[in-house]
Amino acid sequence: MQIDILSLFPEMFDAMNYSLIGRAQEKKLLNIDVTNFRDFTKRKHHSVDDTPYGGGAGMLLQVQPIADALAHVEALHGQAERTIILDPGGRPFDHQYAVELAQCQHLTFICGHYEGFDQRVYQMATDQISLGDYVLTGGELPAMVMIDAISRQIPGVLGSQESAATDSFAQGLLEYPQYTRPADYQGQQVPEVLTNGNHQLIAEWRLKAAVWRTLQQRPDLLDQIEQTPEIKRLVRELNAREDLSDFTDL
Repeated sequence: MQIDILSLFPEMFDAMNYSLIGRAQEKKLLNIDVTNFRDFTKRKHHSVDDTPYGGGAGMLLQVQPIADALAHVEALHGQAERTIILDPGGRPFDHQYAVELAQCQHLTFICGHYEGFDQRVYQMATDQISLGDYVLTGGELPAMVMIDAISRQIPGVLGSQESAATDSFAQGLLEYPQYTRPADYQGQQVPEVLTNGNHQLIAEWRLKAAVWRTLQQRPDLLDQIEQTPEIKRLVRELNAREDLSDFTDL
């Protein structure tokens, strides 16, 4: 996948040269290029922002430097399938959106700063995406979060693609609790079912534990998925319990 990023602070993306994303680039599964659109301004002092027409607080990013930077990137790599603006008013980003974008071969992210973009910049984008109902100082951090989430869905990026398939939200439920050695740490024991080697019982426990965790932490998710008969049964069974605080005896 080719990922192009337009940003005033390209050095922030150096963090993506490490860990899984860095290894994915080494394996040629990803190619991330960052372009500083300040390099394309035609103004004397290399500024890329100006005061808004009609007055108001803050400065707006101008359309010309971003348009020329985008044209430069498209000349190098072709037109992206999706061109994304990070904007608090955009569509909320979630797991399904990450899966959708991971099917693309070329994405471009446009990262804003200051008070926002000249409205004409939005005409260059196919998507406006928000990480949540809050405002950050720029689009770089949201772009990195999105790229990380999207990259996990690309075959070969993770050591095992099963990891992505069992992530929280992949099945509509939160992921089940997990353990590693030691089996007993200061009296806190790993559930016995996970140590007995019976894969069918382990799978059943994991599904029940995933439903338990979702009920405890994000019950709203259960209203958003098409529940299988098994999940419906587990929800009824768990809701009938007097105490849902402990899952070790599920």
